[in-house]
Amino acid sequence: MGLYERIRDVAKTKGYSINRLEQELGFARSSINKFNKNAPSGDKLKKIAVVLGVSVDYLMTGKESPEKEELEIAATEKKYLEYARRLLDLGIDPDALETLIDTIEKMQKKD
Repeated sequence: MGLYERIRDVAKTKGYSINRLEQELGFARSSINKFNKNAPSGDKLKKIAVVLGVSVDYLMTGKESPEKEELEIAATEKKYLEYARRLLDLGIDPDALETLIDTIEKMQKKD
């Protein structure tokens, strides 16, 4: 899958047509269609990525960078841990919450 196809597919999932995306970004009509043959500037890729809510890495490769995935996982674990501690403070079943906290802390230590 080329760059154009990846942009087209992501745009479609976000409710954009290529034509609408080009209009919103101020790009010439059919300019994105040419991305498989003519590499776009980094600036254009950044603008597209921002509008579509993905990374430039994803547009280029179809994969998020490992660092981003690891940061997202760590942030999620931290949120669960904070939530569990708040529930514990509210008097919710302490044994179940302690088990949850221990599990999350072990997950964090693995990394």
